[in-house]
Amino acid sequence: MRIITTNSSHNKYADVICDTIADSAKVRGTGIAKRSPEYIISKIESGNAVIALEGDKFAGFCYIETWSNKTYVVHSGLIVHPDFRKLGLAKKIKKKIFDYSKKIYPDAKIFGITTGLAVMKINYELGYKPVTFSELTTDEAFWNGCKACRNYDILTRNDRNMCLCTGMLHDPKADQEKKVFNSKVSKRLKRIKEALFLKKKKNK
Repeated sequence: MRIITTNSSHNKYADVICDTIADSAKVRGTGIAKRSPEYIISKIESGNAVIALEGDKFAGFCYIETWSNKTYVVHSGLIVHPDFRKLGLAKKIKKKIFDYSKKIYPDAKIFGITTGLAVMKINYELGYKPVTFSELTTDEAFWNGCKACRNYDILTRNDRNMCLCTGMLHDPKADQEKKVFNSKVSKRLKRIKEALFLKKKKNK
């Protein structure tokens, strides 16, 4: 199984990607914004996507969208073909595109909105935290993308503050602050241990 960033040679998979996304939404009985093959191809050709292949057979896919002048990143269209489900592939795809996003957009906040419990679990394991919609992008283009979802009326009735989806966010600044905090704690503990060692040695 290969999970790789996309290029134009993968355009031939656009139709099966769209069909798999649509079929998955029907099976789950949840709302999902529709994607066209043309839109998927634009993501494939830009390299803002990863695809999983077993030989030449399509196995899974996910793509990157940026919002608010690239200060926010979203991973959309995460899908695994039915033939490759229950093998942990979704998690591997998500990890691949998560690491790739952090590499090319190191300062961006990574977020997502989803109704899928499996995706929420994967996001949590990657360091996402549940947040209110007010902490996500205010870019109108992003929220307009929800218009194709059958639950869009719920979103609009609640002034875009809540819907059936759960918002989750990974903030790289929080990661950095945690590293700084842990570093300070570690240095403090080291100083305490050294002081205790010297005191013990002096008392001998």
